[in-house]
Amino acid sequence: MEEVPMVKKSCFVFMAVWIGLALIASAALKAHAQTINLTYSDSFPSAHSQSMLNRAWCKEVEARTKGRVKIQYFPGGSLTKPTECYDAVVKGASDICHSAFSYNPGRFPLMDTAGLPLGYTSGKVATAVVNELYRHYKPAELSETVVMYVHAHGPGFFHTKGKAVRRLEDMSGLRIQCQGVSELITKQLGSVPVFGTMNETYDMLRKGTVVGANYPFESDASLRLGEQCNYVTAAYSVSYCLPMYVVMNKNKWNALPNDIKNTIMEINNEWVPQHGEAWDAFDRLGMLFFLSHGGRIIGLDMQEAARWKIAVYPIIDNYVKFLYRKKLNGLEIIDFTMNALNSMIRQESKP
Repeated sequence: MEEVPMVKKSCFVFMAVWIGLALIASAALKAHAQTINLTYSDSFPSAHSQSMLNRAWCKEVEARTKGRVKIQYFPGGSLTKPTECYDAVVKGASDICHSAFSYNPGRFPLMDTAGLPLGYTSGKVATAVVNELYRHYKPAELSETVVMYVHAHGPGFFHTKGKAVRRLEDMSGLRIQCQGVSELITKQLGSVPVFGTMNETYDMLRKGTVVGANYPFESDASLRLGEQCNYVTAAYSVSYCLPMYVVMNKNKWNALPNDIKNTIMEINNEWVPQHGEAWDAFDRLGMLFFLSHGGRIIGLDMQEAARWKIAVYPIIDNYVKFLYRKKLNGLEIIDFTMNALNSMIRQESKP
């Protein structure tokens, strides 16, 4: 007779445990299914090739997380200005952002090393170099955010309106739109730098504020700059690149479930080479756009190319000193970057 109450008690305990586990599982499923909403601020305008790729990144994150992450995308600096993009992520005004390091001069000295006029040959090479630099040094200058990935555009050339530049002397006194390292290149070649973002360049050329700008072929089509410029001086010996970043707010990143973090990092690793390839593909389209509008491409012979290279060398020498002032090993960083570039160029040239 005493066994019945014991059986009932066991049943009650079992039911209580079962209900408790069910509630825990339900709560876990609910948390798993809860949508995470993020904002993405991009410095590039909506029609730009990189804007399209960044929007595709957002869609890929949504698809691979099966809708658990939703990203609201804001192109063209419509959420945060290009120059304020990084700090906006640090402060939480946007969750993710994409912009160029050089929009904040001196803020990212190590990463900006990759943008020096070292003689870049393609976007693929430039993107590989800037990623080698980031992976090797993991710079403290980016420690306030979580880096998704970095990339860089293809070789930047001088584009001019109404003025053909065939020799170093032709650069003298020209007003050139520039930003970041292109300002140093412009000064060193004897021209007058006029600061402006790439989004402002078309109007600066149209209004005559400047007679030229230093940028990759890609922008001739995506920003329609090929409608304004008549000439391109393809000076590969002094070509630079523009290193860029995609970063995320630390608190938002840390709050993500581990499986979502892993998924996003997988996508990031895939997107790095895609950016390099996209820069090169759109450089080709930009060149065709430029030529179709009557533009002419001017090459430099070996002797003239060497003159330009010698002319810009003080930029690299001074940057070594600048890095030392920033408590960084300037010579080592420059050597590492140049060795990475030469290695990538050799790999690119292999059949």
